[in-house]
Amino acid sequence: MTNAIRVMMIRFLMFAVVILASTSWAQTRPPIAEKIAKAYGIDSWGQIEAIRYTFNIDIPGLKASRSWTWEPKANRVTFEGKDKTGKPVKVTYVRSQIDSQPDNVKKDVDPGFVNDQYWLIFPFHVMWDTGANVEDKGKQKLPQGKGTADQVVVKYPSDLGYTPGDTWELFVGADNQVQQMLFRHGGSAKPQLVIATWEGYKKAGPILISTEHHGTADGKPLHIFFSDVAVKVTGSDAWVNAQ
Repeated sequence: MTNAIRVMMIRFLMFAVVILASTSWAQTRPPIAEKIAKAYGIDSWGQIEAIRYTFNIDIPGLKASRSWTWEPKANRVTFEGKDKTGKPVKVTYVRSQIDSQPDNVKKDVDPGFVNDQYWLIFPFHVMWDTGANVEDKGKQKLPQGKGTADQVVVKYPSDLGYTPGDTWELFVGADNQVQQMLFRHGGSAKPQLVIATWEGYKKAGPILISTEHHGTADGKPLHIFFSDVAVKVTGSDAWVNAQ
């Protein structure tokens, strides 16, 4: 892997921000935000003891995979993948104790976790991230192809997170499921503009997951997809595969 590709991969990790909810700057949610979250199973999120998934990305010059197991109640994360030199890495850490972790966890692994987890369950973050400003723009033209959908714009603050000021624009169908997404990076981070479909829907236990995203990143072909998606629910030690 060349240095240029390594840099691209590092930057590509940073598609998401870490938002800490605070009532002092919480934004009002429009009704469609709750409808979206409910369509993906937010009411059943409390049943999820663990979720595993592999995030896969394919863009010109780069193919990569990162595997995760997340226990949300303990906020414990296990990562399996490769570092910037291609060396295999496996690490488990608790996110509330991130300051005590090695630099590679703080600077590479955890930003990667945030990015991949946002792609996996962003419809929940529309409700969870109370610091983000959410607007319902009504019917708008889809970014790709023909047709229209309800545009929901989620804008993050300019002073928090791994990449402050990010904006996610969701294009939502009558079933309150995301059909397409337009992502704009805050600041000068690359890629500046990502357009992607949300398709390949599967149920993982009680929650709905989009496993396929096709589109472009700054005009170049993009394919992001999830494999090995499964959950453990309360009262069972068995993994339930997405299907």
